[in-house]
Amino acid sequence: MLEKCRNAKERWGGVSRIIDHWLEQRQALISTFIKLPDQPVGEPLNNYIGLFCSQLIDYLSSGHFEVYEQLLREGDEFHDGSVEKGQKLLCLIQRSTDMALDFNDQNNGFTEPTLSELREFLNSLSTLGEALEERFEIEDQMIAVLHTSHKEQAAEA
Repeated sequence: MLEKCRNAKERWGGVSRIIDHWLEQRQALISTFIKLPDQPVGEPLNNYIGLFCSQLIDYLSSGHFEVYEQLLREGDEFHDGSVEKGQKLLCLIQRSTDMALDFNDQNNGFTEPTLSELREFLNSLSTLGEALEERFEIEDQMIAVLHTSHKEQAAEA
């Protein structure tokens, strides 16, 4: 997952400061996600879950309230059907948004978990990881459809 993130940053990095910052947030989120299962149970795990949930909410917010809006606006300028494609991709992203928000609500503030709760946490973390990986691929498609496909046209204008 981290390698895919690096490839996306190399591929899309530089298109705008907002997208660059967002891809940096994505990379930090993935890094924290990867280290999360190795945290000792107790306060270190609780703190790390808090960090992860904070990064997760920041990433979701940046996407929904900055990046997607900018991409859709840019696609709208070209009147080539890309906005409709972007809207369809945005609908696909919503599933992982809902999962991530549920994960945050259920796991932020984790205290003295039982073995059963830890098992449930790891299962939900794994499920969230799969949803995030799918989300990142869809977001990269949005960048391709709404930004990169217009890059040459914008340079000519």
